[in-house]
Amino acid sequence: QQRVEILKVLFRSADVLILDEPTAVLTPQEVKAFFTIVRALRDAGKAIVFITHKLHEIIEIADKVSVLRQGEIVGGGVPTDFSEADLAEMMVGRPVSFSVGRGAATPGAEMLALQNVTLVDATMETRLQQIALSVRAGEIVGIAGVQGNGQTELVEAITGLSQVTDGTVIFNGVDITATSVRQRHHMGIAHIPEDRQKSGMVSAFTVTENMVLNSYYDDSVSTGVQIDWRRAEQQAAEACLKFDVRTPSVFLGAGGLSGGNQQKMVVARELERDVRLVVASQPTRGVDVGSIEFIHTQLVACRDAGNAVLIISSELDEILDLSDRIYVMYEGHITAEFDNSGAQADRNAIGLAMAGANRTAAA
Repeated sequence: QQRVEILKVLFRSADVLILDEPTAVLTPQEVKAFFTIVRALRDAGKAIVFITHKLHEIIEIADKVSVLRQGEIVGGGVPTDFSEADLAEMMVGRPVSFSVGRGAATPGAEMLALQNVTLVDATMETRLQQIALSVRAGEIVGIAGVQGNGQTELVEAITGLSQVTDGTVIFNGVDITATSVRQRHHMGIAHIPEDRQKSGMVSAFTVTENMVLNSYYDDSVSTGVQIDWRRAEQQAAEACLKFDVRTPSVFLGAGGLSGGNQQKMVVARELERDVRLVVASQPTRGVDVGSIEFIHTQLVACRDAGNAVLIISSELDEILDLSDRIYVMYEGHITAEFDNSGAQADRNAIGLAMAGANRTAAA
């Protein structure tokens, strides 16, 4: 699809190409092939503007770099003159740690198990096929794959947003296949959705109102049918401090926050309660490197507190940095499993599995 988009531009005899996050949905092998095309276009005299948050790609592919922060150019030069840490510090305005600080996991009891789960959607398309996976307390399991290979449907099956067609979903030893979203929430399942604007928040609501979207009906902030807004505002303010949500006031509309602070608000709402399983889908999509650092730290802290964490991300680096075990999804199937608890799993092998190279193999 990326090649087709470039061909469409070249067909119009364009001399300037603007590529906005062009590698977001590519496997590592596809990225290498794509960079070969980009270099060939440059050598043919085309001007290319390459926009990405992947700092190693900037250093690898660009001839010149400019760093934007809050709408202003704050630095730049020849990419090889900078390290990733240098670029990140210019982007955020402070030093950023790229080390997640993930120690060895101590997995406990099985917290989530999917047993031969199949999901057929309303158009009769099979989105999940015989999915079998598990997540134990005290470990982070990552789901790697190019976006659009069933990850969204997997999350919906686990959280109750979609009813599975066949198979069983087990949480903490209990069959929750037919359990509602709210019941799963009360049982201790937290859900950080893949699209905060669409599914994680209401932009027109205040920060406080967004913080109680999943608790307005229980006794933590309500008495009978009446919400205690003073208590809700106090809890929201405390959560903002704990999770570094930078807002001048909890009365501010959430739509006025930066993308990173919106995401941290969603993370705060989901994690600032007693949870047993965290399902985090694209947890750092569209946020700055400083917010990525903070969110990663919170997810590892959840694991270290004995919770089960399932991360679904199209960013392979994120999966490798955070996960103790890795499953790969391709066309609605689990095609491979990798141990990532000691030495980092083979990035090339995962990339091949993401591309469907070993449909039936497991590493």
